[in-house]
Amino acid sequence: QVQLVEYGGGLVQAGGSLRLSCVVSGGTLSTHTMGWFRQAPGKGREFVAAINWSGKYYADSVNGRFTISRDYAENTVYLQMNSLKAEDTAVYYCAATKNSYATRSQSQYQYWGQGTQVTVSS
Repeated sequence: QVQLVEYGGGLVQAGGSLRLSCVVSGGTLSTHTMGWFRQAPGKGREFVAAINWSGKYYADSVNGRFTISRDYAENTVYLQMNSLKAEDTAVYYCAATKNSYATRSQSQYQYWGQGTQVTVSS
């Protein structure tokens, strides 16, 4: 079965950078659409970024600051986060689906990691 494990969360100052990693086991990265979602305290889970067969997709709130990428040799998807803001503070979740057309909807994703905490101090 597909398993996702996130790494790289932590505490950073506003304006700083972090790179999150999501290691995929039990499946081939190239056969899945990959996404990142986040949930801030007191808020619902929201879309952050995704990569499918067609291209990359970003939430308006992170567009231009975050970059999603894949390393097929390492079976890992990354989320590079630059120019971090206090409002980026959240638990970040990696997600995967065999739906090659999936983009922004949580319901499109079948597999989820347990999340990694990102805290941005203001």
